[in-house]
Amino acid sequence: MSEREVLELLRENARYSAADIARMTDLEEREVEAAIEELEAAGLVRGYQAVVDWDRLEDERVRAEVELNVRLDRETGYDDIAERLARFPQVKALRLVSGDYDFDMEVEGDSIREVSQFISEKVAPVPEITQTVTHYVMTSYKENGIELGDGEDDDRLSFSP
Repeated sequence: MSEREVLELLRENARYSAADIARMTDLEEREVEAAIEELEAAGLVRGYQAVVDWDRLEDERVRAEVELNVRLDRETGYDDIAERLARFPQVKALRLVSGDYDFDMEVEGDSIREVSQFISEKVAPVPEITQTVTHYVMTSYKENGIELGDGEDDDRLSFSP
């Protein structure tokens, strides 16, 4: 049995039952249950979450991608900064990246003001952070591999000369 196969199916749909996965992999249901328990115990499966299309809710939910540049010193490394930032509940994802900036941080809040205040009052003052660039998410078309929206075709008017 391939752990990767079970992981891929769980990523595709975390609501698959052990019986569903067993049918798809030609494994016994108890083998699938044992495999999932082992993956969870080993920390490979860290949780299960719903993919939410926030644009369909009437309540405002503001999301932003924040680029962070940092300056390291002898006592402070990337892991130290990441550990400090990851503790904030507003931080939904934090990644060390290559390129023009050091960290990519996903932040959520109830309003633009809340997100802006979080960044200016909690993130920017971290001594090692030298620059923040905030990009507010206007619309999400795909999250965690799942297409969002109403599923209808392109509603732009066609043009022909």
